[in-house]
Amino acid sequence: MNWLLVIAGAMVGAPLRYLTDRTVQSRHDTVFPWGTFAVNVAGSLILGLVTGAVAAGAASSHVQLLLGTGLCGALTTYSTFSYETLRLTEDGARFYAAANVLGSIAAGLGAAFLGATLAEAFWA
Repeated sequence: MNWLLVIAGAMVGAPLRYLTDRTVQSRHDTVFPWGTFAVNVAGSLILGLVTGAVAAGAASSHVQLLLGTGLCGALTTYSTFSYETLRLTEDGARFYAAANVLGSIAAGLGAAFLGATLAEAFWA
């Protein structure tokens, strides 16, 4: 049963990642990978909310498998983030590469902490 929850979440997360990435990136005329940045930050926020809800006893481990592992696992993408950062560096856009690394880490961690804090405030 657990693997079905993960698969179901991933079946939503993967297309959502692709569609969100393409939509966000089409609205920005820059080499900075705003689409990947957006899905990674959004996924971090969702994962923080889910983790906080589970820790507070407001959600089950099944919800964590469905949304945390499945949805967020397919929505977020470390491999694309790494590839895009490498591509920026190789293309001589070192400032954008550094901004991508530092911004993604700071925003991702901030979003995860915000999600966990919101969940704790709501359900604790």
